[in-house]
Order: sequence, then C-alpha cells, then structure tokens
Amino acid sequence: MKHKDGKPINQPNKNRAVTLAVTLIALCGFSFYLGGIFCSGKDGVVVNTIQKTLDSPKQSSGSLQIKPISFPECSIDYQDYTPCTDPKRWRKYGVYRLTLLERHCPPVFDRKECLVPPPEGYKPPIRWPKSRDECWYRNVPYDWINKQKSNQHWLRKEGEKFLFPGGGTMFPNGVGEYVDLMQDLIPGMKDGTVRTAIDTGCGVASWGGDLLDRGILTVSLAPRDNHEAQVQFALERGIPAVLGVISTQRLPFPSNSFDMAHCSRCLIPWTEFGGIYLMEIHRILRPGGFWVLSGPPVNYEHRWRGWNTTIEDQRSDYEKLQELLTSMCFKLYNKKDDIAVWQKAKDNSCYEKLARESYPPQCDDSIEPDSGWYTPLRACFVVPDPKYKKSGLTYMPKWPERLHATPERVTTVHGSSTSTFSHDNGKWKKRIQHYKKLLPELGTDKVRNVMDMTTVYGAFAAALINDPLWVMNVVSSYGPNTLPVVYDRGLIGTFHDWCEAFSTYPRTYDLLHLDGLFTAESHR
Repeated sequence: MKHKDGKPINQPNKNRAVTLAVTLIALCGFSFYLGGIFCSGKDGVVVNTIQKTLDSPKQSSGSLQIKPISFPECSIDYQDYTPCTDPKRWRKYGVYRLTLLERHCPPVFDRKECLVPPPEGYKPPIRWPKSRDECWYRNVPYDWINKQKSNQHWLRKEGEKFLFPGGGTMFPNGVGEYVDLMQDLIPGMKDGTVRTAIDTGCGVASWGGDLLDRGILTVSLAPRDNHEAQVQFALERGIPAVLGVISTQRLPFPSNSFDMAHCSRCLIPWTEFGGIYLMEIHRILRPGGFWVLSGPPVNYEHRWRGWNTTIEDQRSDYEKLQELLTSMCFKLYNKKDDIAVWQKAKDNSCYEKLARESYPPQCDDSIEPDSGWYTPLRACFVVPDPKYKKSGLTYMPKWPERLHATPERVTTVHGSSTSTFSHDNGKWKKRIQHYKKLLPELGTDKVRNVMDMTTVYGAFAAALINDPLWVMNVVSSYGPNTLPVVYDRGLIGTFHDWCEAFSTYPRTYDLLHLDGLFTAESHR
C-alpha cells in the first residue's frame, strides 16, 4: 500500500491486529451482555468466578476473569431484611395512600453488602403438605399477629410451632367452609375454568392454601405493615405470595392476567380516590373474570353493628361500590350471606355503549395496558384489546388443557410464534429430566417454593407441573414481555428488575433457577 505521493505505508503485524480486534469485540459483547441483561447500572455483583478464554484462529489472546467476592454476615438485626420495603426507612415517605408501604429501594451507597443471617434456633422448614398447617416458631418468630388475630383463628402458637387452623377475619370457623360457599356461587371454580387468582390483603394466605387442593393457583399479596410477616408466613407454609400493596403504583402484573380476584375484609378503600384501586383490579382481571368481596359493605343489613358504623353509611358505601363497578362494566354475578361476586365484561360490547363523558374514563392509547413495573396508577380504566378475544375467560381452554395450548397473546411478543412456543416446551421437558439426575431432590417434598428467575414462556414451570411444588415465573421488566403468555397458560409470575431486591422475605425459596448468571440477590 502506498500514499498518494507513492511512499510505502508500514503495516503492523497482521496476526496481532486480528487478535486485538477479536479480543476487543468479545470484551465489548460480554460487557454489554452483563449490563443489558442483568443490570442497567454499575452496582450489580457477580459472585461466582467466571472465566472466558477468547481465542483467535492462530493464538490465544489471554483470558477474562472476575474474581470471587466474599461478603461478611449481617448483624442479627437484619434477619428479616427486605431492602425495598424496609420499615426503618418508612419515615422518609408519606402516609398518604400508604405510599410508605410501596417499593422504595435504597440508593447504591446505602445498600447492604452482607449475608442475611437466619434467626436464632432456625430449623429446616417443615415439608409440604404438612407445612400448610404448621411451621417452626423460630423460623418466623413474630407474636404480634398471633395475639391480635387469635380470636379469628389465623394461627396459634403451641410449643415450638405455629399452627394454622385455617381461620380468617370473615371465616373464623375455617376457610374450607368459606370456599365451599364461594364455589357454589362460582361454578367455574370446580370445572377448571378458574385457574389463577390473586388475594389482596391475604393475611397468612389460608384462602390461597385451600385453593391449591382445588386446582387454583393463587398469588397472595400483602404489604409489610403492622401485621409483620404475613407473606413470610405464607411462604414458610409453601403457599405462593409476594410483598405488595395497591397504592400509587400498578401491581407488577400485565393486564388480563387473573381469572379471579379476592378481598376478604382487606380494608382497601375501593371507592375512594375516584375508584382508582378498583380500576387496577379491572386491569389485571381478564375479561369474564370474577371479583369476590366479603366484608364491609357486603351484607351490611346484618353486619353493620360490628363495623363501628351506621346502617345508613354502609348502605351508602354499598351503593357507591355498585355504581362504580357498573361504570366499568362489571355486573353482579351472585351474592349470598357475606360474599358478593361481580364479573368483568366478557367482551367489549358494554364498553362501546359507555358515553365518552362517563366517569371513570377509559384510558386512551397512550397508556400501555401491560406495563406493571414502577408504573403510576392512572384515573382511568383499561379496556381489553378486542383483537385478543381468546384471552377472555369464557373462550380459554379449561385447566389442565390450558397449560399446553398456545396462547393467543404469544404473537404480541417480538420473534415469538406457535413454533417457538412449542420448541421451548420441548426443550424444557428434556432439561428437567437432566436436572432431576443432577438434583434428585427436585420432584420430592424437599423442594416446594421455586423461582424461575429468567423465564420466557413458563416452560420450566410447565415441565414440573406434576411435582409437589409451585413456580414463581419472573419476567424482566426491561426485556420482551412474555408474562401475559405465562398467565394465559394458567401459571403465575411477576415483573422484576434484578438490579433490585425481590419482593419477598429472606429464606423463603427452596430452589432458584436461573438460565444465565448468578446474582448476589440469590443468597438473601
């Protein structure tokens, strides 16, 4: 090669240039993978040693190595540490609409880089299904909820254990009788029509625990509040649960997810703030789904004396609630004693008849219906997309056929199709067979609470469906949104960003599955 004036150009060593280029490209790609997939900041931590040798066709260009990091143990004060719902930080946030109970993760400089210790006297959890009725007291050593709710039979302490009689505020005589009545009101709970449910204000999750035997998978939801450890009790029992509260942010679920939503005297002010909390229930409930309410103001004619109010106030509250539900195309489906059931519209014909000036208004196209991660609640309700008619409860296959049918909404995910869905299912069936050879405990009573930290279509959970466990499917908040597909299959899951702490207590999962790299949050 020569310059324009004819002078020769000195060439560097060709092999060295190729090696350097390959190394730089590989390093950039690897760094982008770590940053884009697992963290948007610089504070992520990889605990395992990762070594990758980058080879050129002719010679080795060295290796990239990340050294292991050792963490000290936290003090005993952090035995129930929940970083993003830490009571020690509540004073920094307001009490308006209980904002202090929402997720407020600490800034990078205030994050604890230590290993959370177990409480003194901690024992391996009691195995399922025995765990549904009892747990070790030292594993969840909280007495306040026991003392406050003893008359409602939530739980009671006997010796070294907490026992769970199955009582609740609205079913002190047992959850079984309560659910039996509910099934009479909603026949779809018996034949596989209703598969997924959410329990807002779940207590110790006795309702969700009872439904497991009836083929219904429930996400039990409760904040970390003065009841101390509702969600921790639920998970210690082997019942699906997450920390959360309906306040100013959407719940971490896509639209049209749940077949049924339940509130048993959960103390959520449904008609206040323009009905914005009920609008969120409308969003996450699929067309044709059911909303079940027991407690004030249902059955106010006979119950008002025990609610420290007047019959006139309770009548007014019930009328306001019924008016609000009607304005969002719910209709009263059934009612008996303390339980009332409303059904969300099965199709869009009702929404089309609503006047444009009606309240609450319908959300416009600028509101993303499936966004559920740090998304503010809006004073409008989401109308289901008529293109996905088969996502309605009336048109979905019944359980268990629903698990293997290709969901209609798989086409909303870029690059997804019936064939990719089928291929993913087949792949995980084979992988689970291999996993069980490596981990013989998988499929036995030694593994109950499982999390798939980077799921796609929920195929990992589907391949384990006949084992005595449940899976929380986690979909990245900044990746392709496949969570609607997971729920359409009759499975459960949540959005999450693994740069932050998960919405749970320490020591609550038996197995974490990650089809990728290990993160520091896994230890907690």
